[in-house]
Amino acid sequence: MKKHVALFLAVLLSTGTVIAETARQKGLRIATEADVRDSGWGDTTADMVMTLRNRTGKTSSRAIRSKTLEGRSDGDKALSLFDTPADVKGTAMLTFSHGLKPDDQWLYLPALKRVKRISSKNKSGPFMGSEFAFEDLGSQEIEKYSYKYLGEEPCGKGWKCHKIERIPAYKYSGYTKQIAWIDTKEMRPVKIDFYDRKKRKLKTLTWKGYREYIGRYWRANEMSMQNHQTGKSTRLQWKKYKFKTGLSNRDFNKNSLARQR
Repeated sequence: MKKHVALFLAVLLSTGTVIAETARQKGLRIATEADVRDSGWGDTTADMVMTLRNRTGKTSSRAIRSKTLEGRSDGDKALSLFDTPADVKGTAMLTFSHGLKPDDQWLYLPALKRVKRISSKNKSGPFMGSEFAFEDLGSQEIEKYSYKYLGEEPCGKGWKCHKIERIPAYKYSGYTKQIAWIDTKEMRPVKIDFYDRKKRKLKTLTWKGYREYIGRYWRANEMSMQNHQTGKSTRLQWKKYKFKTGLSNRDFNKNSLARQR
């Protein structure tokens, strides 16, 4: 992440140097503050169950292990390893997030015994049959969007949230805009509405069950993506979060995806 830029902006705006903010400046400031607060964690590992639900209510589940390495001069690196069911066991997804340029992504498919690079033009496609697109999987770098502050409103459980419009800077994004709700106290994401290329509401992502780790970092134990146009949904249930486990760039190598265990 561009932490030096984010920190500079946060300090500048908090000192009162900017007396009157425009809606765009305030949107950027809030996004920047949220980014700064969630920095310095180094690396994480976690286990996750992905549950797919079709429009008739039928479900199927997948067990996934996740590893993430925080970026310093660029975006984060993330690796997802599928353990079950048998037909997807061994599948591995590697993402190198960036700010101004498209994320680099590779998918290893054991049935084909090859690594597939995800084209920059195809990142709006669904990831492994879920309601998450490939472009949803990268870290949310500040540079990926332009911002506009829309106001403050209640967002459940006695919380108040900043409401912000985000316009993707990515040329081939499947979204024309996103509306994000960020809680005013801890600056955690609560909900995002995604709008498709026809400017219709497509999906809603919600976070639930936040827990604080090592005295600073908040992680949700559940994330749900609801597709309003198809009636399908995907739920991610997280557990066994560990921080600062000693991961390095060597653990995120596209040439060793087929050997990941």
